[in-house]
Amino acid sequence: MSDIAMNTVIDNALKNAKFMPFWLDNPSAPDAEPAFEGVAQADLVIIGGGFTGLWAAIVAKEEDPSKAVIVLEAGKVAFGASGRPGGIISTSIMHGLANEARVFPEDIEALEQLGQKNLDDFKAALERYGIDADIEWNGEMTVAVDDGHLSELKEEYDLHERYGHNVQWLDKTGVQAQLKSPMFQGAMWSQNRSGIVHPAKLAWGLKAAALKLGVKIFENSKMTDLSENGDRMTVMTQNGRVDAAKVFLATNAWHAGQSDIKRRIIAVRDHVMATEPLTDEQMKRIGWDNRQGIYDTRTQLNYMRLTADNRIIFGGSVTYHFGGNFNPAEDGQVETYHRLAAAFFKTFPQLHDVKISHLWGGPIDYSMRFSVFFRKYFSGKAVYAGGYTGFGVAGSRYGAVTGLGLLSGADLPELKLDIAQKPSGYIPPEPFRWIGAKITFAALAGVDEKGGWRKLWLGFVKRLGFPF
Repeated sequence: MSDIAMNTVIDNALKNAKFMPFWLDNPSAPDAEPAFEGVAQADLVIIGGGFTGLWAAIVAKEEDPSKAVIVLEAGKVAFGASGRPGGIISTSIMHGLANEARVFPEDIEALEQLGQKNLDDFKAALERYGIDADIEWNGEMTVAVDDGHLSELKEEYDLHERYGHNVQWLDKTGVQAQLKSPMFQGAMWSQNRSGIVHPAKLAWGLKAAALKLGVKIFENSKMTDLSENGDRMTVMTQNGRVDAAKVFLATNAWHAGQSDIKRRIIAVRDHVMATEPLTDEQMKRIGWDNRQGIYDTRTQLNYMRLTADNRIIFGGSVTYHFGGNFNPAEDGQVETYHRLAAAFFKTFPQLHDVKISHLWGGPIDYSMRFSVFFRKYFSGKAVYAGGYTGFGVAGSRYGAVTGLGLLSGADLPELKLDIAQKPSGYIPPEPFRWIGAKITFAALAGVDEKGGWRKLWLGFVKRLGFPF
């Protein structure tokens, strides 16, 4: 397809798209709970009503039904990071086995066991509470988009086999039989404990489960101050105060008032689009009968999955704005999504007649180790969990369980692992992080096609400890 033809296809596809997450464009969205007012006492206050916060509330009440648990959400449940992701359920709590080997090579076996338990408990909880979130356990597949990527992907496949995953290696013929794209040269298909989910329905289902257990949830209730008051904590909101024994900071990219968190997280922006529902004839053009969640091996990867009504969710195209701006005007401009749409039509040129229905962007809590980390504050009376780097859909349950264990001071082997005890590393402050991010994302945008200085720069950045 010529550049002119590609631009015409992209312009036609994007011209009527809504600027909002597809997941939230849903008439079944529950009403918000009332905002917090007045004064209250609690055993546990959770700041943030996303996946981590809701899981923490549920697990805390399951462990002790008498515990008074309050969740304070600054906006509406699912209207933050939990309502924006691609919704691929990954087996790993560490952004993949290769990342486990990079960061915690001595703890891989323990991390794999924790990951398996996390997914088993995740699935059991959804069944126990009757949460209908369009979940499909069809596995996750990493596809090589270049012959040169096959050897590294094969190494990751071998690592999965070594640690007992039900994983299948697909050559070019095999991957084309799963999903037709001229870019796909081979794939690794991990078939257990992974799949796809409607993230907003998941968050709304967790909210309903927490309320049923007796958790008090207050939406549109932003924390304005957090302080120590003897052996208890005081949480202030715009219209009230909660005194609590413990506080769980489940704020991810938002820094919960702790400057130490801001130094360890950079809020990069991910961009996503949803197509109109594909017709049966369009589905035949691509195959995808097994409906796996997909990641590709582009240096700045793209991810993709189907929805229940056969839309394609396609994401990637990460950017950074000075100061980690959470609401840049660019996210509401169609030009911002041109590069993402170009990647989509390059991946699936046979879908040249497909239109895009929704476009959205939002912050990802990028940490140097590409996984959740934990920090204790106020002599251990407050714990922060965040840094999932885009892999928090299922990993957030592990983050909630571990954070609660650290808050209670439980003497468990998994709480002595480095993942629970050691934080992610520091990221340089502004303006250095903005300058570095601009150069890095410029390099990522063209490295697979152009190489040159881009490879040298990315190699330098990886040696500093920033993975891709």
